Amino acid sequence: MKKMRVTIRRVQRGDESTLAFLQTESWKTAFKEIVDPDILRKCTDINKATSMYKSLLDNDKGNGYLLFVDEKPHCLAYWDAARDEMFEGKAELIAIHSLPENRYKGYGKQMMERVLSDITSAGYKEVILWVFTDNKPARAFYESVGFEATEYKQPALGTEEMCYRIVL
Repeated sequence: MKKMRVTIRRVQRGDESTLAFLQTESWKTAFKEIVDPDILRKCTDINKATSMYKSLLDNDKGNGYLLFVDEKPHCLAYWDAARDEMFEGKAELIAIHSLPENRYKGYGKQMMERVLSDITSAGYKEVILWVFTDNKPARAFYESVGFEATEYKQPALGTEEMCYRIVL
């Protein structure tokens, strides 16, 4: 079996289309059984996603990464300071999404290791993330890399999210 070449780099201006594609395509498969189809359709509008990422890149907001498998984009991740003041002083993993064709091959773990290393280097001691309560594969992934469920829950896109945390 041929070894795939994996590279991870920080996002840069001009990556908005790649980021939007990765997010929307990932959402279409990962959330199809979790989020109402009409809401999911709105959330996977490629033009809206491209515009959002262009704004993030133009304003140098957040810390984004792209993972490539044999030079093809496969996974994105974004983190920043936690958005909710209740988690002040903590980092938040805002997004980590991958295309379905290369899931369960260890690429998400490689991306997570890179992101957690960067967060540690930035001086944070704890990271939170929100995940749909019904997204059992994602929850299993987060638990496999050391995240633990907290008691915090919130409504999101017509369903519920729960908060996970890891102490670095």
